[in-house]
Parts: sequence; C-alpha cells; structure tokens
Amino acid sequence: MTHRTDVLVVGGGATGAGVARDLALRGVDVTLAERGGLSSGTTGRSHGLLHSGARYAEADEVGARECIAENRILRDIAGHCVGDTGGLFLQLAADDPDYFDAKLAACREYGIDAEVISDEEARERVPDLAPEVERAMIVPDAVVYPSRLVAANAADVEQRGGTVLRDAPLESFTVEDGRIVGTRLGGSANVDVAATYVVNSTGAWAGQVAEKAGVDVEMRPTSGVMVSVDYADLGPVLNRCREPDDGDIVIPHDDQVVLGTTSNVVDDPDDYPQDEGEIQKMFDECGDMLPAVRDCETLRAWWGVRPLYAPDEDSRRSQSGGRGANRGISRGFFVLDHAEEVENFASVVGGKLTSYRLMAEQTADLVADRLDVDEPCRTAEEPLPGADDPTTLNEFVSAYDARSPTDEDVVADD
Repeated sequence: MTHRTDVLVVGGGATGAGVARDLALRGVDVTLAERGGLSSGTTGRSHGLLHSGARYAEADEVGARECIAENRILRDIAGHCVGDTGGLFLQLAADDPDYFDAKLAACREYGIDAEVISDEEARERVPDLAPEVERAMIVPDAVVYPSRLVAANAADVEQRGGTVLRDAPLESFTVEDGRIVGTRLGGSANVDVAATYVVNSTGAWAGQVAEKAGVDVEMRPTSGVMVSVDYADLGPVLNRCREPDDGDIVIPHDDQVVLGTTSNVVDDPDDYPQDEGEIQKMFDECGDMLPAVRDCETLRAWWGVRPLYAPDEDSRRSQSGGRGANRGISRGFFVLDHAEEVENFASVVGGKLTSYRLMAEQTADLVADRLDVDEPCRTAEEPLPGADDPTTLNEFVSAYDARSPTDEDVVADD
C-alpha cells in the first residue's frame, strides 16, 4: 500500500514540524516523517535558549534582528513551550569592557531591549553570582522547551488533516526523470510514500538524506555538551559577556540549571567522541559566573550536534572549539532549492532553534510556490494548540514520543 500526500517532510525536529504545520495551515496535505521520536535529533539535545539576539548583536546584525523578532513571536504563540526568564550578560574582571560596550550599543541599535545594571543590582537578582562580576546587562532572553514545541506543532498538523509518522527512518528515494517519485520509510511505519514534493529538514543529517536523491549538500556538524545540575530558582539566563567560548551559558529550569556548551567538528552526527572531560569543563567555566554550581550534583549530561552548512562555515572561517568571534557569529539558515537536479526536492539547513518558525516559513513559501498554493503564512499569528495548558502540551509530548533530555525535568514535573 502506498501513502499519498502533497508534501513529505523528512525530519521531525522543530524546523521539520514547523514546515509541516505551516503547510497544513495553508491547506496543503502534508506528511511529517521522523526516524525516531519527534525532537530526537538536534532540537531535543540543545541547551534550550530562546535567543534575544544579544549573543550575536556586535557581530551579526541580520542574525540579531531575526532572533529578537522570532523571540517576540514565540512568546505570543507558544505559551508554556517558553519560559519567560529574562537574561543577564555578565562582565567579569577578566573580560574586556569594550566588548560589553559594543554589545550594548548593537542591542540598542537593533531594537533589543538592553539595560546596564551594577554588580550589586545583579546580585539582588542572583545572590550566588561570583564576586568577579563587575556589571551586567539585562536582555530579553528566555528558555524554550523543545519537546513541547515540536509536539505542539505536530499536533496541529494532525488536527488539520495531515499525517505524522514516528519510527519512520528514510531508507531510499526513487528518482525518475529528475523527480522523486517514491520514498521508502522503514521502521514501524514501513510504508511507501508518493509525494508531489519532498522537503529535507534533517539538520545535521541533511547531507546523508540528500545523497539518497543524488544531491550534494555539504554539512559540517559540530558537537556540544550540556550538563543539567540540581540548582533551584536561578531566575535569568546567565551569559558570559566575552567572545563566545566553552562554558559561557547557564540556562534556568525550575529546580535545575543547564550548563553549556562546547564546539567540536564531527564527521558523523551519529558517531562522534563524547569526552567526559568536557563535562568537567562546564563546571569549571560556568562556575566562574555561578560558583555554587561547582558543588551541585550532575543529574544528566548529553551531547547535541549543530546542523551547520559547510559553505557558510567556510565563508565565515569558523572554527572548532576554543574561543573567538567566528564561533559566536549567528549561523544563518539556507533553503536550498534542488530543482536543477531534482525538481521536486528542497533542503533547509543551518539556523538555530529560535529561528525555526522563520526557517519553516521560508521553506513553506518555496513549496507553496511550486505547488501553486496561494495562501500566506499564518504561523506568526496562530497560537500553537495547547499552548496555554502545560498538561495538554505534555500529553502531546507523550503521544509523539518527543521527550528529550533538554527539558525532561520540566515535562516530567508538570
């Protein structure tokens, strides 16, 4: 039996689920397929920061503006998929004050609310801050709970008549006369799919998926470790105000915080080194901002893989590990139209969790154009289903097997 659909979206992370939802809202019959549970790839193994854009402001105007715009949209549409924590950028004694000033000026220029406070005011907000903190900048960072976000997008797809397939690993494409005419999905899905159009939204795995259609998409994934520790009621996200480096961010949950992260180029997003020494580095580096975490119990640690697009990385001369402005530049996203090779196939690569909705919108715009669908994007205005009820969101997470290490404590507690 063959499953027929207008659009097959391969990859059930935030962007893939977002593409499927966007198309479903435009009246397109869409099928979303993920090889495991939803959000089981990059999305659910992130640190879960909803960027304000401040991290990139001094180096990348476009990325900073995109982040603050999407930050505001997600606060409106995503409800309990987001934790409105706020954020602080902390200047320690060892940090360059000129870098702080440049970031502040850029934030103000690009419409990112930023307010400077003294070290004393910062400690009123976070009493355990290190004595080396000299001043801080308040920014509208937040926390995103990716398992809820992805599951809510998927729920909307099915509520609008689409199909969501879990445990549906891509086995092959059949390409004839420059078109994908069939897709074989294995696992428990075990189905052949005939789609008018196919979207590759598999993140770090996009090159492997594109290769099955005879298309070259060169990815350069990097791995990073996150460590969750037992520390209650932090309040704001903490960012070290220096050129981006290992261990420069602390993400608050209710009774835990997430320490992150590292950056190392990997050859295979499914098989790469996971050096336990990176975990200790998170305690050492994040402890420079919040010394109390050095004595906290490790509750879980996980590595994620960033879906970086190699031509973009080459143009930025980005680096693996270490510190530096290149690592901090906001990675752009790219919607790749493969029409010259396979006319009904596109890939979306790069980007970050904060910009998933925008990535999905631009991808869906391309697909709608190819299918002659004259309906606008509505995802910036239409609230996600269940957004106002954490219990409903958690039920979606269970239904789509979307539980992930990033936010498993939050989902389990509600």
